[in-house]
Amino acid sequence: MLQETLNMFVFLTVELTTLFLLISYLVGVLQTYIPPHKIQAILSDKHGKGYVIAGFLGAITPFCSCSTIPFLKGLLRAKAGFGTMMVFLFASPLLNPIIIGLFAVTFGLKVTLFYFVIAMGVSVIAGISLEKLGFEKYIKPEAYLAPAAKGCQSTCGGKSEPINKWKAIWLSTWSDFKKVLPYLIGGIAIGSLIYGFMPTELVAKYANSDNPFAIPVAAVIGIPLYIRAEAVIPLSAALAAKGMGLGAVMALIIGSAGASLTEVILLKAIFKNALVIVFLAVILSMAVLAGYLYQFLF
Repeated sequence: MLQETLNMFVFLTVELTTLFLLISYLVGVLQTYIPPHKIQAILSDKHGKGYVIAGFLGAITPFCSCSTIPFLKGLLRAKAGFGTMMVFLFASPLLNPIIIGLFAVTFGLKVTLFYFVIAMGVSVIAGISLEKLGFEKYIKPEAYLAPAAKGCQSTCGGKSEPINKWKAIWLSTWSDFKKVLPYLIGGIAIGSLIYGFMPTELVAKYANSDNPFAIPVAAVIGIPLYIRAEAVIPLSAALAAKGMGLGAVMALIIGSAGASLTEVILLKAIFKNALVIVFLAVILSMAVLAGYLYQFLF
């Protein structure tokens, strides 16, 4: 188990660091070529179109729950609508092409369509609700500020010259990364310990079909159990074979894919505690709702 924990820590550290730097850099490039007012227009919440667009934008981006964060930071700096950003935050890790494809292959098109409708519907409703309830005030002010990158380099003659725009984007990306690195490493360490020392038999024992609390238990277990999209579906199929109820399987998938412990720790760098708690409540509610509806309908 210790070896599995160490292997997972190294793997996640390399993977998430690479993803964070790459996505942050790509967002910086996009911001160079797409003016903030265009992003505002695309993700505006007028007539409700922005919420739906944000949901589908999340659905076509192959991000896991952690790699969604740098994209979210870019949206914040572009001053996109708060509600639409939250829809993107909820929908992106749950509806990315990888997890939808694996879902369809493993559980069939009918179940996949059910999953898609629930995840998209709850994401949009949550985004609209949080916008109307004024939760934007719980975003930390510094989250809107782009890191200051040096705009020139000194020469021997005391003059300065503009640096290459690609280097400027990298400096901004690296500055961002240094700020979230302690959160990232802390979350990976805790998540790896849970991954290495929590056997699947324990999950199946407390979330079997005979347990009336199986679905909420599975949803709660899913959040600290950081699982990549490529692994969550096969693991869920194995747990179902061990006796876990299918409703609980659905709740576990949404809990684990929608809100990993690492993502929650990263969100604390840009959200105040009240918004982090609400974010978790939405994911848990979505997982429980989907689980009970799935159990009732299928």
